[in-house]
Amino acid sequence: MRVLGVDPGLTRCGVGVIEGTVGSAISLVGVGVILTSSESPLEQRLLSLESQLQVWIDDYNPDVIAVERVFSQHNVRTVMGTAQAAGIALLIAAKSSIPVVMHTPSEVKAAVSGMGRANKKQVAEMVRRILNLDEIPKPVDSTDALALAICHLWRGKSSDRLSTAVAKEKLRLKELRAR
Repeated sequence: MRVLGVDPGLTRCGVGVIEGTVGSAISLVGVGVILTSSESPLEQRLLSLESQLQVWIDDYNPDVIAVERVFSQHNVRTVMGTAQAAGIALLIAAKSSIPVVMHTPSEVKAAVSGMGRANKKQVAEMVRRILNLDEIPKPVDSTDALALAICHLWRGKSSDRLSTAVAKEKLRLKELRAR
């Protein structure tokens, strides 16, 4: 499976592509950061992000796109930019008919390091080890994107099975109540 991880950000959007299967070695396929100028108008920044993410999809042909779920932060302006960037990633995934999944930062940290409260340095070091890299990818946005991809590769199938089981149980309970 090939996974494109997207750590959304309006100024710096981390992207990372990995390939592998659960239980076997995972390899780094590509990693980088998409930059947009804070001096540019918002609509131009979003357009630039969209076109650059599309290049990543065209070049790497991922099976799935994993995007960090935006969570409440203290800085509303930062949250808005992150949410807008995440929206662009979701839109491109839909336009490209590629499944998209979202993971919270604590899910990613727990999957990669074993601790939902791991710091960025700990996560980065685990990404380096998991992918058998000589150095930690820089900047941190790119490492975060790889961590998202790893999280999905390791947790995606079980999360899908859990969601399916929960949906079936809800349907069963609804049918029982209707009787």
